[in-house]
This record gives sequence, C-alpha cells and structure tokens, in this order.
Amino acid sequence: MRREYHKWYSPNLDRDMELLVFGHAGAKVLFFPPRMGRFYDYENWRIIKAVEEKINEGHLQVFCVDSVDLESFYNSFVHPGYRIYRHIQYEKYVLEEVLPLANLINKNENVISAGCSLGAYHAVNVAMRHPRLFCKVVGMSGRYDLTQSKGYFEDLLSGFHNDFVYFNMPNQYLKNVDDPILIKQLEDMDIVLAIGKEDPFLESNYTLSNILLEKGISHQFFEWDEEAHKARYWRKMVQIYF
Repeated sequence: MRREYHKWYSPNLDRDMELLVFGHAGAKVLFFPPRMGRFYDYENWRIIKAVEEKINEGHLQVFCVDSVDLESFYNSFVHPGYRIYRHIQYEKYVLEEVLPLANLINKNENVISAGCSLGAYHAVNVAMRHPRLFCKVVGMSGRYDLTQSKGYFEDLLSGFHNDFVYFNMPNQYLKNVDDPILIKQLEDMDIVLAIGKEDPFLESNYTLSNILLEKGISHQFFEWDEEAHKARYWRKMVQIYF
C-alpha cells in the first residue's frame, strides 16, 4: 500500500499542517480525525488497514487530514467567537489547500468526505455546505449540533451564537434550506450516517435524519448495537460504508 506524508505551511491557519495519503488511485476520501485527534490516528488504530484491500486495488485513495480542534471548539481559553472563527479558517484550509492537493495527486472526480466522532461533524458539515464538491459523505458516531449539551458533552460554544455558528451546525441550518439547486446537490450526494444505539449522540443523528427526510433528501441511516464509539467498531464501519 502506497503511503505518502505531506507537510506544509498553511496560509489559512498560519501554521504547519500535516497529512497522510494512502493508495494510488480511485475515489478520494478526505478522512477527518476524531475529537481532538491527529492525522495519524486512523493508521495507528488499524482503520486504514481495514480498507487496505480497496486501497491496494485502486478503488480508494485516503487522505487523512489533521485537525485544529484544540484551537477551535475545544479551546476553552478563548472567546467562543474565536472558536468558530478558527473553525472557519480550518474549513478554508480543507477546501483551498487539502482538496486542491488531492485533485493534483489524483484526477478521479469522485470525492468522499468521511469521519468518526467529531470528525463525522467535520465531514458532514463541509459536505452539506458544499455538496457540489462531494459525491458521498460518511458520518460515523457523529454529533451534528455542537451547541447542544448531552451528558458530559458540553455546548462547545458556551452559549454563544451568531450567523457563523448557525451556518456551521447541520442540525440548525439544514432545516431551513430551501434553495432548489442546493437541495438537488444534496439529493445527488450519497449520505451515510452510522451511530450506536447507546451513543449519546444518537438523538443528534435522528434529528439530522428527520431533517433530510422532511426535505426529501435520500440517505442511509444505520443504528449499531451498543455505543459503537470506538476504533474496533469504526474498523468494521469503514469496510461496509467506504
């Protein structure tokens, strides 16, 4: 399996960023790490190994991106207005730096957005906001409104709300989408949501699923046994949904 390491200075984030690329051809997968995770986590947890056959056969090329969660949503030392601002900078990094690199490396037109835990939020949010760029999105064990508290998972914006927050919480902005062009782009995208029945974010997934149903946007929703919020489950999920 071909493995490439990339590192460069990001003008959008004003810092060095790293990523790993696995494979040589096929649909490009932008794989977002879990909560406060790193670009090497999926390799270390053998999640990449779980789809090695598809990668080696040229069906998938996986781009494991890094996160700045500790500088954005999980940075409790700064004002929540800066947290969402830092997240917006991160999205620009993904769209203006990572995606062009992926397109330069691989001319395949199919791009999949995927992630686990908070990575599922990143994957779903960027795909829902820019559906014309993606053919598929896979959210595993995700949370789709970070302003909603659940158990020991707090509101990551500390009660702060503005338009930037609203337009980056799928369970908030999607229910008010009425642009027929955007809805058609969402309908054309393959949407997969997977969550454990004991996962604290189960309700968040049902909310998103119901919003999509109300909009007539087809999608697949899979409920797994137990919490299923661990690498051993994600290894199984990627084999099925990638």
